[in-house]
Amino acid sequence: MSAAPMPVTLITGAAGEIGQALLHRLTAGGGDAVVTVDLRPLPAGGAGPSHLEHFQGDILDPRLWETFLGRYRPTVIFHLAAILSTRAESVPVLAHQVNADGAARLVAMAADIATPKDPIRFVFPSSIAVYGLPSPEAKGAAAPVGENECLDPATLYGAQKLYVERLGATVEKLGGGLDFRAVRLPGLIASDTLPQGGTSDWAPELIHAAARREPYSCFVKPEARLPFCAMPDAVGGILRLASRDKDSLTRTAYNLGGPSLSAAEIIARVARDFPDLEVRFRLDRARDRIVASWPGAVDDIAARRDFGFAPEHDAETLFSRYLIPGIRRRYQEEDQAPR
Repeated sequence: MSAAPMPVTLITGAAGEIGQALLHRLTAGGGDAVVTVDLRPLPAGGAGPSHLEHFQGDILDPRLWETFLGRYRPTVIFHLAAILSTRAESVPVLAHQVNADGAARLVAMAADIATPKDPIRFVFPSSIAVYGLPSPEAKGAAAPVGENECLDPATLYGAQKLYVERLGATVEKLGGGLDFRAVRLPGLIASDTLPQGGTSDWAPELIHAAARREPYSCFVKPEARLPFCAMPDAVGGILRLASRDKDSLTRTAYNLGGPSLSAAEIIARVARDFPDLEVRFRLDRARDRIVASWPGAVDDIAARRDFGFAPEHDAETLFSRYLIPGIRRRYQEEDQAPR
């Protein structure tokens, strides 16, 4: 008689920036068993003792999920696998397959095996890309955008994220044990992983260039503005949402916020620590247009109220306590490493 599949937490897209940070937090002190999926191998040393197995493969491959389900039963799913916003616009068919079809298949898989007695918690990191402001003037005049406002995405990526949010909420209402919850992330900045081509990556790219003493070509206008969140604060918010009882949640999708910063403000702040910083503006019209359509600030009062989202970093400590010390340390260690 074969053994029953082992209950685990599943992370898809685990080799990405958010995935690495989430995997480290979930496995650093032991705890529940974690299994990961990604097209790429995991970076060395990123997983703790409770990480059981990594499946290197495509989330669109049914054989991967047949093998996975033969060994494991997910109790919590963090679905991070996606083609990011900038690239999604240039590969629309593939982006739809991964971001929409891939997520839909995983929602269906979870719904098929979930029961009211043994529910599956499906946590979906969404994006402020679900919002769409009609013009730079409207963006400048807008108050922090709430979850029910301006849901008119200007990009395929945003439309795909919004589709998955609504799909998950609809499947949950059908009953059966799927517990779906989404979190809309602002621009994220990490000190211990490299930017991977997101539309908001001008901020971390600039700081990494400054630490390497290299000039930086900024692809958005000086006045381009977004809310930003330190990676540890974002991951903390995701985990708080994941752990909260369903009865305490008043929404399916929540904003996570952070300091609202323009490119010019970030450059001025980084130059305080790196006075030799050299920035050139070389506009990427496609990415600048995307940033112009996203809110300059979001209202995250629901996340603070319902699951205690409480970011540790404000506009100053984001740089002084987190980004600049961490990135400096990274490059000092590289310089000191044996060649």
